[in-house]
Amino acid sequence: MIFEYISELAVRVLEFTGYPALSVLMAFESMIFPIPSELVMPFAGFLIVEGRFSWLGVIAFSTLGTILGSLISYYIGYFGGHRFIKRFGRYFLLDDAELAWTEQWFNKRGSITIFISRFVPVVRHLISIPAGIGKMDMKKFILYTTAGGMIWNSFLAYLGVILKENWAIVHDYSSQIDIAVIIIFILFLAFFVYKHIKKKNSVMQI
Repeated sequence: MIFEYISELAVRVLEFTGYPALSVLMAFESMIFPIPSELVMPFAGFLIVEGRFSWLGVIAFSTLGTILGSLISYYIGYFGGHRFIKRFGRYFLLDDAELAWTEQWFNKRGSITIFISRFVPVVRHLISIPAGIGKMDMKKFILYTTAGGMIWNSFLAYLGVILKENWAIVHDYSSQIDIAVIIIFILFLAFFVYKHIKKKNSVMQI
């Protein structure tokens, strides 16, 4: 119910406020706020059909929002991630080893990780924070965030153009995919917790 209300509010704000709202909504979407790009961008595509938006404006302002939201999350991880994990990490089964692994991962595979994550539900809302914690190179972060975000946003807007007033269908189908991804994500977390506890117990037995 709350999610539906937020989605409807986002569409109304976009309809009456225009391009600035598109940037703000996509900035929120790139963070941890429950604003689905699968709803916002197809509706922006529908507004292109109606002549109220242009292709250039939709791509430019949506991508700008994606970059801004991702940068905010990146800096949250960059400046606050280490302190948070040092202080509260033990409550989330995170320690110095996980910090070192995160930094190593984003140094080696950060570019492809950021790019692919822009197309994955749930993950794209969160991935910028570990990228900041891992202190990924800023130029690469912006480059691959821009590339992935622009492709994803353009694709969803194009679907909105094709479907016209039936643009909400995209959100209906993508919601089912989101549920599947969330289940996979939960299973991954469960596996992580299991491996962490198993590793800790083996160290204690030595």
